[in-house]
Amino acid sequence: MKSLLKFSFKAAVTIAVLFLIAWFAWKYAIPKLDEKQGRDKTEASVTKVFDGDTFEVVLNGKKEKVRMLGIDTPERYDSDKLDRDSERTKKDKQTIRKLGELSSEYTTRLIGGKKVILVPDSKGDDKDKYDRLLRYVYLTEGTFVNLKLVEDGYASAFRRFNVTKQKEFIEAEEDARKNKRGLWGDIEGNRYLEIPDK
Repeated sequence: MKSLLKFSFKAAVTIAVLFLIAWFAWKYAIPKLDEKQGRDKTEASVTKVFDGDTFEVVLNGKKEKVRMLGIDTPERYDSDKLDRDSERTKKDKQTIRKLGELSSEYTTRLIGGKKVILVPDSKGDDKDKYDRLLRYVYLTEGTFVNLKLVEDGYASAFRRFNVTKQKEFIEAEEDARKNKRGLWGDIEGNRYLEIPDK
């Protein structure tokens, strides 16, 4: 009987401590996290789309370029990246530019002139070496733009830098490839066979 009372007391104390921890988290910790995420989110209007994964917004009266995190699209303009993409994929530059234009057109239809919500990666850098904001991008109605581009076959998962949503992007790319969506399908006889950097 004594041991049963002792056990019941310990169980009651454990439950009370767990309840206090849960209450503290609900009352103090979770609101702080939500508040931090809310501060990190920025709403802006897209003023220009440069290519499939890069666009411009105006923030605090200043033009800012935004590079979508975790994804990569074919290069549209002559550049070192176009040369590297051509060498890596064994595709001619004209084909890659054509695929880049299709990706850019898709992104323009998706976000051009619209309001978007920009969210940084909690573990990543704020800007890249070109001074572009690195962001996850959402339409105000909730569409996750980075993921949609990959799901619909107009971007691939960017594997060179690890981001928190990388696994999600890789799975979406594999599904788009398998189902030959977007650039993974036949585009005027050309298939987008880029193998992203590992």
